[in-house]
Amino acid sequence: MEKLIFFGLVIPILFFVLYLGTRAIMSGVSAKQANKGENEIDENNEDSNTDKSLSNELEKLNELRESGVLTQEEFEKAKNKLLNN
Repeated sequence: MEKLIFFGLVIPILFFVLYLGTRAIMSGVSAKQANKGENEIDENNEDSNTDKSLSNELEKLNELRESGVLTQEEFEKAKNKLLNN
């Protein structure tokens, strides 16, 4: 009788717990992979935004130099400062 209770109740409960644990692990792995993909996309966007803002700043500096607001020396200093950061 005890063996019947054991095999009838405990074994199915054990399999159910293992099933839930496996599903939790697999959903965590898939969420981690999805998050990793999003991070790579965000990094690519940040790089392109940085490039655009850098080129915009260099264009503004060049316009200031051409209009006579900045000297060539001041332009070079500002340009080096932008490029080194």
